[in-house]
Amino acid sequence: MNRKYHHTLLPMVLAALPACSSQEARPASTQAAPAQSSDETTADNAGTAAASVANSPAAAKTTATIGQPAPDFALPALGGGTVRLSEHRGKVVVLEWFNPDCPFVRQAHARKEQLQGLAERHQKDGVVWLAINSGAPGKQGHGVKANQQGKQRHAMAHPILLDESGAVGRLYGAKRTPHLYVIDASGKLVYGGALDNTKGGDLEDAEPTFVNYVATALADISAGRAVATPQTEPYGCSVKYGD
Repeated sequence: MNRKYHHTLLPMVLAALPACSSQEARPASTQAAPAQSSDETTADNAGTAAASVANSPAAAKTTATIGQPAPDFALPALGGGTVRLSEHRGKVVVLEWFNPDCPFVRQAHARKEQLQGLAERHQKDGVVWLAINSGAPGKQGHGVKANQQGKQRHAMAHPILLDESGAVGRLYGAKRTPHLYVIDASGKLVYGGALDNTKGGDLEDAEPTFVNYVATALADISAGRAVATPQTEPYGCSVKYGD
């Protein structure tokens, strides 16, 4: 190969390599999410508000721990207004870490065994369901437009809260999208981890049978039982925190 041509081509090849790690390989049945343009991640007033609210005294300096009271927080909602966790004391609350462009999230919201319609079914029983996007500006899935599109695509009736600074995500130790937490009516954190036991989102990989950990935890709470599996290891895309 011509030496001059070789030195010209190499940087182009390196620049084209995908940004995600091997641990975030998309599910086989899901297409890659479209890249988000820079104008969708910069002019984001609601995202700016998220940083200031999440860093307020409402976001406690403690760390969320299974079996302990869930730390309070306040975040702006995608459609306007502010949602404070403590306002829902006395109700069961589910926190769903969300990224509209994460292929694992898209796949889960497209399957009734996983997240499709799960929030709506439990909201009818009085459960409060809150999606939280802790993605930073310039990261995958950040911005009002991307989240509005995700909300519409998945017909999500529950709020999406914007945690642009990542303060609430770090407070809860959210590592993946989706990463789910369940808080009981007394305000205690009783479940944290994966959506289900597939370890990657593919239903056929569940052994010995498919278990939706969140639905099971909610059933345990409804029956007055202790949550049988209070903690699991989440799978999915990494939460796109800022540096």
